[in-house]
Parts: sequence; structure tokens; C-alpha cells
Amino acid sequence: MQDRPRPDELARAVQDFLRDEIGPRIDDPRLRFRLLVAINGLGMIERELREAEPLMRDELSRLASLLGRDPPECGSLDSLREALHSLNAELARRIREGDAPSGTADLLRALADAKLRIVNPRVLKRYA
Repeated sequence: MQDRPRPDELARAVQDFLRDEIGPRIDDPRLRFRLLVAINGLGMIERELREAEPLMRDELSRLASLLGRDPPECGSLDSLREALHSLNAELARRIREGDAPSGTADLLRALADAKLRIVNPRVLKRYA
């Protein structure tokens, strides 16, 4: 593992290079669109690398609380993802059965906001 640059810094550097140096040289609309898709994808990767773990740990804590459980201990990202999958499946099952805990809608809105911070933060700015 390297100290610098971090993976999120590498993603940002490639994104900046494509946007600032390659983008202005592309006239083909189809290729330009694909370049913009790649740039946006790199932005998602950069934000995911930087912000996903704290957002996932917050989601785990909030879901566990909503479901009346103690949050499970998750040392690795894989175990964190598994725990989130399990708690989300339980919440989905309870919603389908008409047994949604009080506060479910508020939590789902907050989780959607957190996911948008990774996928497309401009959407949040538009509706803030």
C-alpha cells in the first residue's frame, strides 16, 4: 500500500486530466458524451473511496437502532456490507409485511441523501 497518492487522489487527478486536457480536444459529440460519463464515474469512485465507510457505518447504526438491535461489530468493509445487506433485507421484509417501524420514512430519506452524496451530490444541492 502506498502513502501518496491515495486512491481517491489518483481518481481525482485522472478526472481533472480528462476534463481539462482531453475534453477540450474532443469534437465528436458521441465521444464527448462518453468522456463525460467516464469523468462522472471517476468522481463517484473518488467520493466512494473517501466517504463510503463512514456513511455505511452511520447507516448500520441507524438501521440497527430503527430495528431495535445493537449494531453488529464490523471490522472489514466486506463484513460491513454484509451486515448492511442483512439489516436492509430485514427492514424491507417488515415494510412488505406492513410492520414498518416508526421513523422508517425519515430514515429512508436520510439514507437516500447519503447515497446521493456519493452518486450525484449536485442533486442534493438542487433540492437543499
